[in-house]
Amino acid sequence: MLDITKLYLFIFGALTIAGGVMGYLKAGSKESLIAGGVSGLLLLVAGYLIATAKTQPGLILGIVVSAALAYKFVPAFLATHKFMPAGMMALLSVVGIVMTVVGLVKK
Repeated sequence: MLDITKLYLFIFGALTIAGGVMGYLKAGSKESLIAGGVSGLLLLVAGYLIATAKTQPGLILGIVVSAALAYKFVPAFLATHKFMPAGMMALLSVVGIVMTVVGLVKK
């Protein structure tokens, strides 16, 4: 399960960075670029920590970042019902929370 969680965090991190870049390119949003870059980088670090046998810190970091992103994007999706970007990020965040919690439980 940890291998799947690690892979998911790497993919989630890359998509989050890409989303921040897209937000900057489409809307000129420096906030999207910074927030997407920082949170995506933290998700990549979480995956890396899991890969280097620092499993618990990696999973906790993954939960914290996923929860913060869910806190931002789930209400935005419920308000707008637009899949891009709020719906996709809400879905990825909730899956990130579930996968990291399961990883902690099965560790």
